[in-house]
Amino acid sequence: MDLRLPIGYVFTIYGVMLTGYGLFTKGDAMYEKSLNIPVNTIWGVVMLIFGLVMLFFAKRAGKGA
Repeated sequence: MDLRLPIGYVFTIYGVMLTGYGLFTKGDAMYEKSLNIPVNTIWGVVMLIFGLVMLFFAKRAGKGA
C-alpha cells in the first residue's frame, strides 16, 4: 500500500476543514493575538495543497505500475 494515498486524504480533509474554519471566523477576536493574520486560513491552504500533491503523486505512481 502506498502511504501517499492515506496521507493525502488526511491532509486534504483537514486542510478543507481548517480553511473553512478560518474563513468563517475571519473577524473573530482570536486573531488579535496573531496581529490579525488569518493563521487558520493560511495553514489550511498549505495543508490542502500538500494533501492534493500527495494524492497526485499517489495516483500517478498507481498508473505507471
